[in-house]
Amino acid sequence: MIEVTRLDNSTMVVNEEKIQSLQSTPDTVITFTNNMKMVVREPLEEISKKILRYQCMVKSNKTDASSEIN
Repeated sequence: MIEVTRLDNSTMVVNEEKIQSLQSTPDTVITFTNNMKMVVREPLEEISKKILRYQCMVKSNKTDASSEIN
């Protein structure tokens, strides 16, 4: 899950696995797998970095959890 800021300055946490695409128009538009769209304040590059950081964290936690099981 990543946090984003809508144009009205409200924050929202979205499931990064449901993001289909990102577009800079110049506002950043997130398109979800259900074809819904959301315009956010963060630049496209920042959203991409948030997604990558989240995915790395999840992978790291899975690795840590599996080593604790063994």
